[in-house]
Amino acid sequence: MWTVEALIVMAVLLAGQVVWWWFDRDDMVWRWVVALLWLVLGGGYVLVMPRWRYRVHRWEATSQAIYTQRGWFNQERRIAPVSRVQTVDLHRGPIAQAFRLASVTVTTASAAGPLRIEGLDAEEARRLVDVLTAAAVAETGDAT
Repeated sequence: MWTVEALIVMAVLLAGQVVWWWFDRDDMVWRWVVALLWLVLGGGYVLVMPRWRYRVHRWEATSQAIYTQRGWFNQERRIAPVSRVQTVDLHRGPIAQAFRLASVTVTTASAAGPLRIEGLDAEEARRLVDVLTAAAVAETGDAT
């Protein structure tokens, strides 16, 4: 899924470059410099980003807390007590649907924002939403 998303981003950038090439026929040197940079950086992005995300992104849900880890260079690990969970949402965009995947967003009573778990199998995501919702409802404390 992440590879397809990266390819779509690169296709949009390539379309912009093609339009530029079509309308600006004066400066061939800059067009080739930008094309070479696009090829190197865009190709590197498509090849590296999905694998890097797969190796770094982690999550776990227990009866007491939800753990997530994400990031590129600045990696973030977050732990949210179940007692702080306010909402649990399931998201499935068109690309995720094509791969039968989904994302789960857990909104907590925290200024740090929601926890997001991406690229889950759709059935596993549904089960996770059900489990987290039931755990949040059963929790009597407020963890403040």
